[in-house]
Amino acid sequence: MTGIKTTGEKKMMFFSGRAHPELAEEVAHELGVGVVPTKAFDFANGEIYVRYQESARGADCFLIQSHTAPINKWIMEQLIMIDALKRASARSITVIVPFYGYARQDKKHRGREPISARLIADLMKTAGADRILAVDLHTDQIQGFFDGPVDHLFALPLLADYVGAKVDREKLTVVSPDAGRVRVADRWCDRLGAPLAIVHKRRDKDVANQVTVHEVVGDVKGRICVLVDDMIDTGGTICAAADALFAHGAEDVIVTATHGVLSGPAADRLKNSKVSEFVFTNTLPTPNELELDKITVLSIAPTIARAVREVFEDGSVTSLFDEQ
Repeated sequence: MTGIKTTGEKKMMFFSGRAHPELAEEVAHELGVGVVPTKAFDFANGEIYVRYQESARGADCFLIQSHTAPINKWIMEQLIMIDALKRASARSITVIVPFYGYARQDKKHRGREPISARLIADLMKTAGADRILAVDLHTDQIQGFFDGPVDHLFALPLLADYVGAKVDREKLTVVSPDAGRVRVADRWCDRLGAPLAIVHKRRDKDVANQVTVHEVVGDVKGRICVLVDDMIDTGGTICAAADALFAHGAEDVIVTATHGVLSGPAADRLKNSKVSEFVFTNTLPTPNELELDKITVLSIAPTIARAVREVFEDGSVTSLFDEQ
């Protein structure tokens, strides 16, 4: 006989960067594992150092890092952590990205522009990632940017069930804030049995975050409208859409989004908005100045943990969302 046979069992190890440790702890708790102790710090010039304090040899490693602000720092830290796992002889490396940075730059609108979402995928692959697990990518096509398996998770069941339990379904209308979100809004309609409306808008191509709302397509008068989007950054788009709904006679407006980026003037816009409630998941940490009564944050940790378990046990991640 030549060679050596082993009968060892598979081993899962769970790692986290420093961007959003609260979410990492929640996911680890759901999985019933601990986050692997990691020594990480910044040198005086901003360079990042990472060293794991346990051996990862032969393990199926899951590394979670959400790309929150300062986004470039946390992306770089994640790449360094992937490289460290590759050089530590990990059996497999699954990168969990609750919020995928640069996802809005997924195509060229004009000449001489980058496709930065593709660049992020290339960097992860080059660093050593075998698989990516992300929540509500800005567009589905980003899955094709990575040369390997991509598990695309959805927050829709979590958000829709929360809203559906709070409001009178007979008066509910699901609203897409633009044409690009119509497909997602349709899924909300199917789940909640509600009609669809659309806010038509035009974005100024030369000014970031500058939107002019034109009209509302659909009946919203006297209705409770739920605006559904994948992310809210400065809040300009969604607050303008809400104002348009109120101008067309909406009784109330609830805003839901998977990712609460909430940068720049978002705090003031949300505080001053007539929207009764903003509902996010915790894919990103909520800034302290936005701990308002009208903001609700739901935990995406159970969904991520279930997907991680399916991946580790060679199960089906798709089965988690088959009902959609």
